[in-house]
Amino acid sequence: MRGVVFDGERAEVVDDLDVREPGPGEVQVAVSAAGLCHSDLSVVDGTIPFPVPVVLGHEGAGVVEAVGAGVGHVRPGDHVALSTLANCGACADCDRGRPTMCRRAIGRPTRPFSRGGREVFQFAANSAFAERTVVKAVQAVRIPRDIPLTSAALIGCGVLTGVGAVLNRARVDRGDGVVVIGAGGIGLNVVQGARIAGATRIVAVDANPEKEAVARRFGATHFLTSVEGVRDVLPTGADHAFECVGRVELIRQAIDLLDRHGQAVLLGVPAATAEASFLVSSLYLDKSILGCRYGSSRPQRDIALYADLYREGRLLLDELVTATYPVEDFAKAAQDAGEGRVARAVLTF
Repeated sequence: MRGVVFDGERAEVVDDLDVREPGPGEVQVAVSAAGLCHSDLSVVDGTIPFPVPVVLGHEGAGVVEAVGAGVGHVRPGDHVALSTLANCGACADCDRGRPTMCRRAIGRPTRPFSRGGREVFQFAANSAFAERTVVKAVQAVRIPRDIPLTSAALIGCGVLTGVGAVLNRARVDRGDGVVVIGAGGIGLNVVQGARIAGATRIVAVDANPEKEAVARRFGATHFLTSVEGVRDVLPTGADHAFECVGRVELIRQAIDLLDRHGQAVLLGVPAATAEASFLVSSLYLDKSILGCRYGSSRPQRDIALYADLYREGRLLLDELVTATYPVEDFAKAAQDAGEGRVARAVLTF
């Protein structure tokens, strides 16, 4: 079968990939569409270290082909969105409703794929850039059949991360002032999350002025090409500032933009060894710097919620899909995404 494999030097589309059958508590999914997230590109450029060879992709949707023993919440033929959280469901963090903190879901890559007799790693417990993948049952969330799979694919990372950061981590409230630095796939979901939460002033900041129209479509009340004008919109500062790019100088800017009791939420991913600096004294007015893994999401709950919001017209998905590419055109999709020409590229099978 076809898939996108990174061997440590280059990512290429191959057609001789195999995946094993699902075991107990697992689901095999025929992937229909997969979003190309910046995290996939970060594996290729070395920003995110990962063992190789690896099948890329972690934001997908498709149709259940087979289920292993003990799986009852989905069955063959169901449409599902895939999450990256292969959480165990039994540890203390899972029991507290914090599956993103499950230690069995982080840093334990498996190898359900093979190529030429050699085992191949799975990226983010998902590997959606393959015609078929095998995931833990908890990662497959049934969605209504009337949601296009090209749109549903984006729920599993971009929406869970961006909207989740607003609703679950920052807990943005009605009337709050929000700054979103970076209007890419994650940033746009932060913007619409803030809109859904009831924020009254939502300032999107991106160096590319061509992103203004789409940022406003998702809910931005203001658009700036730098943070210089933020204080004109929010004179006392922001209640929440989200850094969605992954650059340390922008992290500093997000912190400096905060009002008293404000929160800076870090969503962009810089290099693993990157360090950021800030004035310690600036935090004593009850300001906070918050890390955020995967939108602090609970996928089985949140994906169903976002599907309902989409069907009600309150959550935008179709508008996120700025370009679709057959999987054979992965190189073109990666180039367009890496150069910022598309908010979200979607690979189709």
